[in-house]
Amino acid sequence: MTTTTEEKKYTAKDFQQPNANDWCPGCGDFGIINAMHQACSKLGLDPSSVVTVGGIGCSGKAPYYMGNYGVHTLHGRPIPFATGIKLANPDLTVTVTAGDGDGLGIGAGHFVNVGRRNVDITYLMFDNEVYGLTKGQAAPTLAMGLQTKSLPGPNIQMKLNPMMMAYASGFTWIGRGYSYNVKQLVELTMAAMAHPGLAFLDVLQPCPTYNDLHTKEWYAGKDMEAPRPRVQALDESYNPHIDASTSEEDVLSHARRFMEETHRWGNEIPTGVFMENTSVNNFAERIRERVTTYAEQTPARKVIEDSNGNSNVDLTGIFDELAVN
Repeated sequence: MTTTTEEKKYTAKDFQQPNANDWCPGCGDFGIINAMHQACSKLGLDPSSVVTVGGIGCSGKAPYYMGNYGVHTLHGRPIPFATGIKLANPDLTVTVTAGDGDGLGIGAGHFVNVGRRNVDITYLMFDNEVYGLTKGQAAPTLAMGLQTKSLPGPNIQMKLNPMMMAYASGFTWIGRGYSYNVKQLVELTMAAMAHPGLAFLDVLQPCPTYNDLHTKEWYAGKDMEAPRPRVQALDESYNPHIDASTSEEDVLSHARRFMEETHRWGNEIPTGVFMENTSVNNFAERIRERVTTYAEQTPARKVIEDSNGNSNVDLTGIFDELAVN
């Protein structure tokens, strides 16, 4: 995370963008982008130090609605774009905005392998269980047997649990929020962005156009005999923290509790910080240990041409060090 170095204090409005928004009325995306605006300003970030990387889908349009740098990438490929940006310039705060289909369908391989590296980026998954941009097909998070309005029959595939997948892949910060609880979502987004490693925030949201099962009213519990919100804060007894001093027994105990809480999906859906692991160094730190020239001058700061436009890049030092190590 990079904080503002100037005296100017940026507000949420500085992170807004006046581009015409074509999300459907009532879409949970509005709550997520609102939380991102507020989180960036409350963290004291300079818009010029923030990059939002979007995939393909409704969520992939998020970079157009952020007043900072942004990239609209390929389907399932925002993670490698974000990884390259962060490693080229570690001073940047890099966020990925992608849907459950983009991230866990075609992008699942990248989702898994970025966990092995613990790159210091924040992944906000817009999780509405359908492919909203392409007319409501079942996304990987829709449970088997459910039939949303545009499906010709019940879903015949099992669902993925994105938080368990993030845990197994090696993400070092994992949380869950709800798009209509913007106050909590701001806090969670801030915590994810401030974490010095790979953070995953699963944001549950209704799709008012195609998901007619898990609607805003359903999340509010209005279908229950005694209506009460399904989305609730984690029990205060839950401890998400893991550090170098945490014993193996406590890590296993945490894993069991993590699994129990992330699988609760019915009359209660817990939200909050589920895991914060500070015992693993991030990928940029590992590169600095291996390649000293990276620590001296990151790729984005290298002067790559002389006054005549000729390349002056010398990679021999890097190759020599890699050969030795």
